[in-house]
Amino acid sequence: MDIRVRHVKMITNLAGVVWKKLPWIVRWRIIRITQSKFTVSAAAIITNSEHEVLLLNHVIRPRSGWGLPGGFLKHGEQPDHGIRREIKEETGIEMNNLRMFRVRTLGTHVEILFTADTIGTPKVKSREIKELGWFAGGKMPEKMNSAQKFLIEQVLNGDV
Repeated sequence: MDIRVRHVKMITNLAGVVWKKLPWIVRWRIIRITQSKFTVSAAAIITNSEHEVLLLNHVIRPRSGWGLPGGFLKHGEQPDHGIRREIKEETGIEMNNLRMFRVRTLGTHVEILFTADTIGTPKVKSREIKELGWFAGGKMPEKMNSAQKFLIEQVLNGDV
């Protein structure tokens, strides 16, 4: 074995031993300092009995404000609790049959997508939302994000 390879292995083993002996808080801080930061949100494809999907016209979304309901998770909040909180705050409805659908990354952002249904009547409950509506597949707002349209169509068509 090449002497350089042996030195690298020896240093790697030593680093592993030192790492394991460090207090957990020191290891955690080293990881936080050396890793890229990111944000996490949850969104939901919520359907009604007419097989329509709930979309919200958000104030802060670029281009068309229309998109899936959801929002950023709070520190330490579990995704299922976060999406239930966001939906309740924005529309006042409760969700049934909440299921994780997909996790996707968008640059330094992680989005956790759920599917659910509801029998409630949503109302605009937040200053972040201009309006809301139920939309059938193929009849979503024209300038809405195409990736979200594709995901919605997958759910509405049962392709999941």
